[in-house]
Amino acid sequence: MNTNSRNVTYSTVGDYQLPNLTLNQPRKPLGKYGRLRRTYLKEHRPVLYNSMLLNGSLYPHLMEVEQNAAAMKDQMMTELLAKNPSPDKEQNQMAWVQHMNGLKAQAEELVLTELIYS
Repeated sequence: MNTNSRNVTYSTVGDYQLPNLTLNQPRKPLGKYGRLRRTYLKEHRPVLYNSMLLNGSLYPHLMEVEQNAAAMKDQMMTELLAKNPSPDKEQNQMAWVQHMNGLKAQAEELVLTELIYS
């Protein structure tokens, strides 16, 4: 029923010999930035996306982008907070939230521009 040719096994289904193919499933799900990068590659760089998908380098690339983006965002938040200190959280919570959301938006914009959409 199964024949071996170049380390590929086949199963007989009806009158056909079909290869028993398995995909290497990722161990860890992609985060926000990895998914954004995958969508960008798929829609704007389809040749690169397909070649990376076929040679098995897509998932490692997406995980690397995810890790680099998270690290870059954290670093940017630290730098932005050093340059623009936040108001006292206990005195004025809404101003603190507004300030932190503004800094987060700035950091994410840099991450998206430099890592995801390039």
